[in-house]
Amino acid sequence: MPLHSYEPRQGHRLPHDPFNAIVGPRPIGWISSTSSSGVLNLAPYSFFNAFNYVPPIVGFASVGRKDSLNNIEATGEFVWNLASESLAEAMNQSCAAVGPEVNEFELAGLATEPSTLVRPPRVQASLVTMECRCTQIVQLQTAQGTQVPTWLVLGEVVMVHIDEQLLQGGVYQTAAGKPLLRGGGPGDYFTISEAGKFVMRRPA
Repeated sequence: MPLHSYEPRQGHRLPHDPFNAIVGPRPIGWISSTSSSGVLNLAPYSFFNAFNYVPPIVGFASVGRKDSLNNIEATGEFVWNLASESLAEAMNQSCAAVGPEVNEFELAGLATEPSTLVRPPRVQASLVTMECRCTQIVQLQTAQGTQVPTWLVLGEVVMVHIDEQLLQGGVYQTAAGKPLLRGGGPGDYFTISEAGKFVMRRPA
């Protein structure tokens, strides 16, 4: 079959870089943090995922030095908030390029909920939140060892809050949370549904 092949360093020769669309859809890292002076911040990151079971560790990549990165460096804490389909517009509003003095909770019209173990608040309307303490901040580098202006922020999950409507018989129902997932293109998002689920057990 014909292939479109390219070396990323030489350009993809397409109208839009396909990398983000190929590695996707990706869960949204909707990260709340607090500056050292107490200013609240809320921002979505499309480079986000879970990386470990015990202890649970999640992480996101800040492409460029963003307020979330600065805040977490200063305080060592953050919260991941589930961005559900019903919160899509608010999530998008919190993505606005504004100064560090701006509270994105207020910008997006979102109420806060105090966290239990960390200082940054949670998104009150979010069905699942994870309070995290930063474990590592790693600046990424090329294969040649040259640093790039992107930082991977990893955090241990120290408290989880789940709306009980998402639990059936004690089992979390992923599709019921209607998580927003980032695709490619300038603004493509996806959700998942129960109809798209299939079960496949690991080999014994």
